[in-house]
Amino acid sequence: MNENSLATPRNPSTGLLRRLCDLPPAQYDAAENWVSYGNRTPRATRPASSVVLIRDSPKGVETYLGYRPGGSPLGSVAFPGGSLEDDDEREIPWYGPSLSEWSKRLGILDQRVVRAHIVCAIRELFEETGVLLAGTDELSVVENCDSEDWMAVREAVAVQDKSLEDVLRKRGLGLRTDLLRPLSHWISPNFALRRFDTRYFAAALPVRQEPSLLRGKGIWAAWKVAAEVIEQRNTTSLGDEVGAPDTKGLSLSKITTPAVEVILEKIASTRGTVAYLSVRRELKSYHPELVQVGGEFYLDVTTATAAEGGGLGRGR
Repeated sequence: MNENSLATPRNPSTGLLRRLCDLPPAQYDAAENWVSYGNRTPRATRPASSVVLIRDSPKGVETYLGYRPGGSPLGSVAFPGGSLEDDDEREIPWYGPSLSEWSKRLGILDQRVVRAHIVCAIRELFEETGVLLAGTDELSVVENCDSEDWMAVREAVAVQDKSLEDVLRKRGLGLRTDLLRPLSHWISPNFALRRFDTRYFAAALPVRQEPSLLRGKGIWAAWKVAAEVIEQRNTTSLGDEVGAPDTKGLSLSKITTPAVEVILEKIASTRGTVAYLSVRRELKSYHPELVQVGGEFYLDVTTATAAEGGGLGRGR
């Protein structure tokens, strides 16, 4: 996006900021068809969950980003996550807030859907990174999940040969749902060919666990200092590091979604992991809209300003 296209306050008194984010090249055709053919019936969304894994470092708070091939609605470079599966609604060993409390936090009345979003978040995090938010009681967390046996379990869960419930019950474990913090709710733009209705959560990296790529599926993932990613977002450094055809030579907005960029901004402005997780947030919903400015397509989204949401900057 050029220097004249900056995020500007839509309503300063409410602390809201209008942002215009670059559209990833892979979405150009869908955007053009949406406008040219007058298609105004959005495709159905699939419910999804994503986990923002964070840890402290000398350079600032780091988060774990990975490459997602195939034009994922979560972004080509994004946080661990994916769509809900049927098994995610099954009852499962559970520590932490009750379903009733989680229902209030997420603003979802159907507790089966609430359970599915939380189970999906923990399952996808485990599949994609090996980090498991589970323990034998409400105070413990499983350790050292990087063995060959655990990798085999991740592979089995990923292809649905095993359910997360089966894995936990066999080992006497329950989900540590208290380690999750709800962040925000994002719905994919109407023109998109694949659309998610995504609940974002945050979690600190548990002690004596370390993320790793899923064997045979993972292509690239790394801990990245959020402040550095935001500082360099107008460059191609992250896209070039990933090195995929749909990331090389592209800036941050063109390889991810507004959701990821906004969350990275907020992490970049925090004082540390504890501070970030301790913030009491009003769970907000966001639905980026396709707009044309000067013949170019952008995603239009309104977010909180720095005072409201923690250091938001230009939507570029």
